[in-house]
Amino acid sequence: MNSLSQHTSVPAVSSATTFGYKLGVFGVVLVLLWIGIFKFTPTEAAAIEPLIKNHPLMGWAYNFLSVQMVSNLVGFSEIVVAGGLIYGFFNPRIGYFSGLASSIIFIVTLSFLFTTPDTWKIVDGVPTTSFFLVKDILFLAIAIMVVEHNKKLLGCKS
Repeated sequence: MNSLSQHTSVPAVSSATTFGYKLGVFGVVLVLLWIGIFKFTPTEAAAIEPLIKNHPLMGWAYNFLSVQMVSNLVGFSEIVVAGGLIYGFFNPRIGYFSGLASSIIFIVTLSFLFTTPDTWKIVDGVPTTSFFLVKDILFLAIAIMVVEHNKKLLGCKS
């Protein structure tokens, strides 16, 4: 038994599993940072407007804020969560809450598939959608892994 598992009572995991986990988290961080920064541009603000405007939990924001300000808030939250995921490698409590926050981000993003009009189309007899939203299933899976990983480090039961 290695010294880490002796002190934390977390079973040792293979180096490939650890590498895969860290690579997955890095991928989520990269996407959240990149897209979060892009939210501060007028192009992305206009692109996400129909998604947010038609969402029952978010559409109200345009009654009080400009299109750009709503996009900026979304981008800011994505950047903060990305930072939390990075810091989570050093602080399991931050990692846990950042995993929860990123899970919420990806659940909301996936919900756009059902709240945005004309998202689904039939092409050559096959239902298709905006595939940029579907990829968030993978990001949600990694976010859930972050939550569970940090729960174990904190000594919480699943």
